[in-house]
Amino acid sequence: MGKTREIKKRIKAVGNIKRITRTMQMIATSKFARAQQRATATKPYTEGVFNLVSELAQTAGNLDHPLINGPDSGFKNDAKELTLLITSDRGLCGPYNGNILRTATNLFKKNPDTRAGDIELVGKKGEAFLKFNGIPVSQSHSLGDSPTFAQIEELAESYMNRFIAGEITAVRVIYMRFISAGKQTPEVLNLLPLKPPSAGGDESKSTGTTLQYEFSPNAADLLAELLPSTVKASLFQAFNDAIVSEHVARMVAMKAATDNAGSMGKGLTRVYNRARQAQITTELTEIISGAAALD
Repeated sequence: MGKTREIKKRIKAVGNIKRITRTMQMIATSKFARAQQRATATKPYTEGVFNLVSELAQTAGNLDHPLINGPDSGFKNDAKELTLLITSDRGLCGPYNGNILRTATNLFKKNPDTRAGDIELVGKKGEAFLKFNGIPVSQSHSLGDSPTFAQIEELAESYMNRFIAGEITAVRVIYMRFISAGKQTPEVLNLLPLKPPSAGGDESKSTGTTLQYEFSPNAADLLAELLPSTVKASLFQAFNDAIVSEHVARMVAMKAATDNAGSMGKGLTRVYNRARQAQITTELTEIISGAAALD
């Protein structure tokens, strides 16, 4: 009797876990739909800005701007590289954080200067990992599940101002790039210095034609507007991709947990039925044996 009671408690516990994971899966699915809409809506603008910078670079010749070539006065002696890691605030999203932190670890091993530089973190899940590996975090950012463009714009402007002032030599962003609902890959984005496609690239060779543009205002003024916009749009796209990738990972993880709980519940039900049948058989045997002894 004690065995069947214990199995019944386990069946109830597994059922409760299954209901929780199914609810979390539904929440993640809802958030994924909204995040995917944001990520896909901003991608054409980001690609369009890059195309404009590409055309400007191809037609205007050699371009000079602090965001491309660095500050005119050069970098300071104590200038370091800056790396931004975008992790999640919550867990239960499968290998999402592990892939990002593994990519960061490989980058730090290959580039000691990157590890010795400033490391900034988004999300709480990367704090314990970096602390365990002895990697200091210079600043942590908390932007939530739906960061606004104004928040990302402020962050991008601070990076650009520090880069132009010569305080940092480069800015890299490690995040999860969203390709489709079935594929997301960790990526290292070289945000600064910004390197637009150079003139005379493969595209001009393949087409065999060069378009001539008349700039109004001039190319330098257009560049001064386009390059900061490109940096802001690229960083905003990275955050949007990271958020939608996190929701996809959590949705998949919770679906797998729900399926596993369902399989475990079925297995426990079979075990319970066998134990109950064995108990009934034992009780019947005892009753028949007692009746036969009375006769």
